[in-house]
Amino acid sequence: MSDAERNPLEEAEDGETEMKEEEYPDYSEEGESVPQESENDLVPWRDSQEEKEAEDEEEEGQLEEEEGERQLEEEEGERQLEDEEEEGQLKEEEGEGQLKEEEEEGQLEEEEGEGQLEEEEGGETEEKAGAALDEVVARFQEELTEVPQEITMSMMSLQGRPFTDSQSVMSENSPTTRKESEHSLQGGSSSTLSSSYDYDLEITSSEEKLVTSLQKKTPAEEPGQERVSEPVKGGRKRDKRVSYFDMQKEKEAQPTARSRTDSLVSTSSKDILFQKDDQAKVYPLTMTWKFGWNSSLPVYYIRDEKQRVLLYASAHTAVIYNVFKNDQHHLMGHPNVISCMCVSEDRRWVATADKGPDCLLIIWDSFTGIPVHTIFDSCPEGDGIRAIAITRDAKYLATISDAEIQKVCIWRWTLAAETPACTLDLPKEYGFQNYLIFNPTNNKELVSNSKIQAIYYLWYEEREMLIHSAPLLTDKTFNKHVGKFSQSIFHLNLTQVLSATLEGKLVVWDVYRPPPSASASPALPYMKPCKLVHLQKEGITVLTTVDSYIVTGDVKGNIKFYDCTLSIIYWFSNFKLSSIRTLSFSKTPATPPTEKSNYPSDCTLKGDLFVVRNFIIGTSDAIVYHLKADETKLEKLLIEPKEAICAIACHPYQPLITIGSFCGMIKVWDYRKKRYLFSRVFEKGLGIQSLTYNPEGDLLGAGFTEGTVYILDAMSLENGIPEPFKYSRTSVTHISFSHNSRYMATADANFTVAVYIVKVRNSQRVWEYLARLRSHRQSIRSLLFGVHLDSNEPRLLSLGRDRLLIEYNLLQSYKNHLEVLDIHQTDQGNYPTCMIWYPPLTKELFLLISNSGYKVKLFNSTTKMCRKTLLGPVYGSPMEQIQVLPVKAAIELQRRYLVFINRDKVGLQILPIDGNPHKTCAIVCHPNGTAGMALSHNGHYIFTAGGQDLSVVQWEVNLSALEAAVSLGGEDLIPFYGLVSGGREGKFYRELEDYFYYSQLRSQGIDTMEARKVSEHICLSEVPFVMRAIGFYPSEEKIDDIFNEIKFSEYVDTGEVIDKINLPDFLKVYLNHRPPFGNTMSAIQESFDILGYTNSEGKKVIRREDFLKLLLTKGEHMTEEELSDCFATLLGLNPEGWKSEPAASSLKGPEVRLEEELPDEITAEIFVTDILGLSFAPGFAQDAEVSEGPRDV
Repeated sequence: MSDAERNPLEEAEDGETEMKEEEYPDYSEEGESVPQESENDLVPWRDSQEEKEAEDEEEEGQLEEEEGERQLEEEEGERQLEDEEEEGQLKEEEGEGQLKEEEEEGQLEEEEGEGQLEEEEGGETEEKAGAALDEVVARFQEELTEVPQEITMSMMSLQGRPFTDSQSVMSENSPTTRKESEHSLQGGSSSTLSSSYDYDLEITSSEEKLVTSLQKKTPAEEPGQERVSEPVKGGRKRDKRVSYFDMQKEKEAQPTARSRTDSLVSTSSKDILFQKDDQAKVYPLTMTWKFGWNSSLPVYYIRDEKQRVLLYASAHTAVIYNVFKNDQHHLMGHPNVISCMCVSEDRRWVATADKGPDCLLIIWDSFTGIPVHTIFDSCPEGDGIRAIAITRDAKYLATISDAEIQKVCIWRWTLAAETPACTLDLPKEYGFQNYLIFNPTNNKELVSNSKIQAIYYLWYEEREMLIHSAPLLTDKTFNKHVGKFSQSIFHLNLTQVLSATLEGKLVVWDVYRPPPSASASPALPYMKPCKLVHLQKEGITVLTTVDSYIVTGDVKGNIKFYDCTLSIIYWFSNFKLSSIRTLSFSKTPATPPTEKSNYPSDCTLKGDLFVVRNFIIGTSDAIVYHLKADETKLEKLLIEPKEAICAIACHPYQPLITIGSFCGMIKVWDYRKKRYLFSRVFEKGLGIQSLTYNPEGDLLGAGFTEGTVYILDAMSLENGIPEPFKYSRTSVTHISFSHNSRYMATADANFTVAVYIVKVRNSQRVWEYLARLRSHRQSIRSLLFGVHLDSNEPRLLSLGRDRLLIEYNLLQSYKNHLEVLDIHQTDQGNYPTCMIWYPPLTKELFLLISNSGYKVKLFNSTTKMCRKTLLGPVYGSPMEQIQVLPVKAAIELQRRYLVFINRDKVGLQILPIDGNPHKTCAIVCHPNGTAGMALSHNGHYIFTAGGQDLSVVQWEVNLSALEAAVSLGGEDLIPFYGLVSGGREGKFYRELEDYFYYSQLRSQGIDTMEARKVSEHICLSEVPFVMRAIGFYPSEEKIDDIFNEIKFSEYVDTGEVIDKINLPDFLKVYLNHRPPFGNTMSAIQESFDILGYTNSEGKKVIRREDFLKLLLTKGEHMTEEELSDCFATLLGLNPEGWKSEPAASSLKGPEVRLEEELPDEITAEIFVTDILGLSFAPGFAQDAEVSEGPRDV
């Protein structure tokens, strides 16, 4: 049997059965449960008939001596019982017999029709029976470690192919097998790929064999049962189960604990992956489609009989795409972009790996889409995997890491191993090895290559060693230029290795394999360069084999077939393809030629028909083709952008998604039917940076990377204006239309806002340039049109990273002059990230602005006053884009939702925002960065663009799942208690209560003798003092914002100004305003890095004079008196509580000589520990719960 047909999960190399997979429990102890037998179970005592009879007689004698005289009356079912005993079944027919009671030595009573025995304690008889049972179990355990080879051979259905010596299924005397079996018996826990279940042995194909060792499962016996052997007439023994509970209870327990079920992997067929899934959606966001694919990775042809199914990578997801059904299945689980992948020879098993933090190596079942094994620590350094390969029989994986010192690892993944079988570190001189492949006929040999070095490996499994040979090859070796290596393979003759180069040459390496030697130090294998063949003029990018051909793909798009002597047989060169990136041939052999066949003739003198399998072609311009060899017919399957995707837009009332790429391609899809409609490719150098539809949906605005602005017809992508606008020299980052489509505004990377207007010329609407203004000092984050409430005229606002919110006066603007209406600063320390109009959930209209401090601020749309500051979603990075989810029905207007993206995630937020962390969720959408977002017109779908990962993801929205999650988080203040250390009953909250009520005493005067008035509120002026007492130090501007938020919280509804606050509302205000991660040393050090200089010791310091000057002149600067009082208190010169009481506010403090108290150079550490008196370490978080934030989905 060939390696491709062997079952990697049932067999071990060199004939070892991998018993570790089954993880049988230890049966040696009394009371342990033994798995129920079935006709397919591996019963170790099934040896020859003579051995059975002898063993039965011996066991019968032992039981008769130890248990006394027990008589068994047999009835009509005796013959059936004997037949069932032959097959290992543990059944007893109803009315099968009765056991006569023996009062002196215990009682054994068989329940009628149940087939079970109830054991009652009886003294000496029970002790003897237990000893006999221990002996039987001990023999069972001993025999289990040596399963007969002929039994295991019956497990395999080999499809007519014979075994070789190296492919034997089991070796009875293998020490590895015995060791693994004993380990399995002693450990009761399950591994990743198997649990305490046994495997079904009736298998009909190599695919089913591989699956069966994963999934065919039988639960262990329930507690309270043990199995005993009973002699029967005819010399055969029967196994009877002694139960401590009645049969009815056992039947009730069977559905959950004892029913034998087959897993989905075990019972699946090739079509199960794309069967209709009618299950309810349980996640708020579900990936439904992936646009785009990573053209630097291969595309695999995994099904081709009655369906055409491809496998390719798109960002951090592997996509299985059914071409005929136009359906996708997504293999999700990687935290980073997939860096390499491979498939087994039978196309059943898929291995994917990524590189980056917490990198994973995952093996999938392509029939079901289930991950059967995950390796979490494949690269403890966190560098990830650069290259991966799988053996022909799918038993082993090989990986090469992406670290500076690359590591080659061999993995026994079928044993659920978490550590590699062997490793090898490669010197840096070999270059970065980026291609790896196994020898198809010997899974102990591999070859890899970098651009400058090819390496041959031989794995000595017994010694756990990986030997390598890396011969030096230079231009002097053959006195010819070699070029850089692309890919390497094993020659069809199996004695040589071939390496292709980008110069169109082929390096032939001879592989020396020393014969087995009995000496202690046998010769090591090696390879050496044999010859250099100038195969073709074009650089070879792909090198592979199929059937009897060696196949190459080159930079000119040619595909050539050679025989084993490197003589050309046939080539495809008339398709005019771009550079070939991948070739994948069908698993099904080519159809033999018939009269109806249309195979071409090869280029040999005989002119025979060129018969080859169908295959898939992937090119560098991100196009995937299918070539049907019988008809020489080339069909395009995928046409995707080949450069970064940053621009996406949804049509305002049709199910259309428009995708723009840096390669100049605009594609329009029907996202409901998942059908490509039309596209346009612009001239070279014009990359699409931004896209927006106008409200009517008849125009599409497009901003380009070199500053050009196009207005296109939305349905044809033809120019809507005679000439594009070219008023910018840098990338156009934002485009926006006014609500009446009269104005269009753009923002570019040069911080400039430009406005275009529609004019009527000769009874036609014509777009004209109006004016532009460089209004910001840093990048523009949002460009937004609104509506004046009194006149219905458009209003335009821009928000920059310079913390400026600018509104423009469109009515007063004219040609080449853009009038500014007002300028407002949005924040002090944090910079704004995005802006939208807050939906009208209240009578007051707001602008919602998100900032880099994970805060969301609501500004009055007219006065620009900050009315509320709220804690936004905390998922690793601040929100970068936000939109309100559209609704169509009026009933939905009272329940609105916010959609956001941050650096790598997309999420939902229930409105109104109040700081409740349970009202939000997020999921990783693009690990390398999210570039854009768009929403469908009905709010059912969200689209995210991944920029450099060349993908767009369509997410289905399930709001009921989000609402369910919110209800589980609790109501009122319960979610907020979880944001403070210790919760409602913790020390922090108790201290907050103490400070809250102490502030009432303080405001009434500490020394007063009058009666105290304790209430549930504190006055507004006490709020800053309580904030500082619990560790939050707001600036004066933040204090003003807090006062405004409290004072005007009910003004719109009642017209009253609030001057007090209760404890629950104070807790919410505190949690929403404080830094989400507390006071950290890194933030203070960052300030010193900006303001200070590097001293002679290499530290960032601020001179004492500069430090005092900054405090007196910059930011919310202090007066000299305030500065002196603060330092006197910090340095301990003032008494405790100095000026904290209202009555002491007029006292004058001592003179402070700062020149003597402060050092000449102040570092961040000195400032924190010596001046402020704090003692926290770098990375300290004020509240552990808040510093963690909501967990990533």
